[in-house]
Amino acid sequence: MKTSIIIPAFNEEKTILEVIQKVKELRLKKEIIVVDDGSTDNTWKIIEKTEGIKKVRHKKNFGKGAAFKSALKTSSGEIIIVQDADMELDPKQIPKIIEPILNKKCEVVYGSRNSMGKGKRTLVFFLGGHLITFITNLLYKTKLTDEPCGYKAFSKEVLKEININSDRFEWEPEVTAKLAKKGIKIVEVPVYSNSRTIKEGKKLRRMDGVKAAWTLIKYRFIN
Repeated sequence: MKTSIIIPAFNEEKTILEVIQKVKELRLKKEIIVVDDGSTDNTWKIIEKTEGIKKVRHKKNFGKGAAFKSALKTSSGEIIIVQDADMELDPKQIPKIIEPILNKKCEVVYGSRNSMGKGKRTLVFFLGGHLITFITNLLYKTKLTDEPCGYKAFSKEVLKEININSDRFEWEPEVTAKLAKKGIKIVEVPVYSNSRTIKEGKKLRRMDGVKAAWTLIKYRFIN
């Protein structure tokens, strides 16, 4: 099975090339789709010069969800996985994440940073992630340990059943909510991360956590 590895990028000139190179090194049948989401630094120039990848460019910053949807339209793989461009999550973890889908054990796999005990995470985002996970499990009777983890892999067929409305970080809790309502099993695989602080370039903000919580509540009652 072919895997489409989607890399959304916004102002990641320091890490984008390293991420692409690490993804290229993976021994997988794959395609790499890199989406520059309106970067104002040199991210697009680096992407533009890089060979062996599909390139999508947004002239404005629309958000991670919008980048994912743009890449999905051009994808040709049977498996879809998101790889962030900031190196918080090491691409060499991708094979073990997609393995359950390759082995036809499930259709959806999320990474979990809470079951390995390795890596570096800031306290605020650690606690915020636990809160979002708690809300998810409470509302949808799931048993997730790390809903906000950036690693999310899907069979393309299951994504065809989901209409994604959100353009920014809320696309992830939206998809989780809609999968759970359909009764689609989400398998978690342990991963490690080395999170950045906001000063180091992290894009996520506390308000994004509030929006994620609201998204989970909203889609509990609407489709």
